[in-house]
Amino acid sequence: MPYITDYQQKFADLKFHIEHQDQLRRQANGGNSILFSYPSGEEHLYIEKAKEIYADRAVFIDISQLLVQFVDKDGWDSFQEYYNDFKNTPHLVFHSDDPSLDLFDLIIEEIEKACQKERIPVLVRTGCLFGTGIDNVNIMENKVVMTLPHPLVIFYPSKIEDDNIYFLNFKPASKYRCILVK
Repeated sequence: MPYITDYQQKFADLKFHIEHQDQLRRQANGGNSILFSYPSGEEHLYIEKAKEIYADRAVFIDISQLLVQFVDKDGWDSFQEYYNDFKNTPHLVFHSDDPSLDLFDLIIEEIEKACQKERIPVLVRTGCLFGTGIDNVNIMENKVVMTLPHPLVIFYPSKIEDDNIYFLNFKPASKYRCILVK
């Protein structure tokens, strides 16, 4: 089982990058984020361990809960109708530039709240973003995230082959504005 042999090194690397934010920004092309990669099937193990290690230093922002909150805002029927109108352009539903609150806005708000509490914002259950039109780079390049007093940590179910990272083991992903813990 890779978790048993890998987790100690991964969490040591994560700690180093959190504690050396200036170096992180230089290596991450001005970014302020850490992609914490792990095998998709072991997500619960890594989240559980992180909550144990960072219980008093981090806020864990569960994307699955934010997705449910977003859908519940106007009710399932309204959401379904709206989604069906824009199913070919899901980014207009979940991450649009209009002033109405969308999933992307909820994520950024929660990240800001974590930092207001002087805690490290940690995104978990990010697999829920698949199909929403929100990619990790959208979050990492947001001006709020780029200027946070703490780096954003994104728990990222993925596999790495050669120098490429694949979100949910198949979708090519960007690591431009972040440091990758693999």
